[in-house]
Amino acid sequence: MKTNITSVCAVLLLATSGWLSADETARPKPTSPEFDRMKALVGTWKGDVDMGLGPVEMVAQYRLLAGGSVLEERVFAGTPNEMLTMFYDQDGKPAMTHYCMFGNRPSMLFKSSDAKTIKFDFDKACGINPKKESHMHALSITFDDADTITTSCKAIMDGKEMPERPTTLKRLKL
Repeated sequence: MKTNITSVCAVLLLATSGWLSADETARPKPTSPEFDRMKALVGTWKGDVDMGLGPVEMVAQYRLLAGGSVLEERVFAGTPNEMLTMFYDQDGKPAMTHYCMFGNRPSMLFKSSDAKTIKFDFDKACGINPKKESHMHALSITFDDADTITTSCKAIMDGKEMPERPTTLKRLKL
């Protein structure tokens, strides 16, 4: 009988690394203070966003995944404009990848933070040519209070920087 080396490796990993069963809780991996602050976003938020055509209601849903190491943001869920952003720590600081309705996925790296705001800026290594491809180029998230945030996005459209339009979102009590 032949033994599949992949199966043997998987069994060894399970036996030696303490893999968890489906009902066990993983020990959280330490994350940056900025990412820890972002974890407070878990929940559902609502506000009006203006993407250049007038205000539109937006619902943003945040949830933690992968043992608390990834924060998912989902906006315009169930519509053709649904977008997903994944926040995570990279080299000890938060980073993000945005899966956009434009069909691309710009990545951004931590730029700065203060007591209220975390800022991200375009990662040139993500493969998007800013002069040719429309995309989200920067993001800031301001924690106004426990139930209010203001986000501001810098977009590049057809090679030109668009005016930022801050969006205030309120936490929904569900």
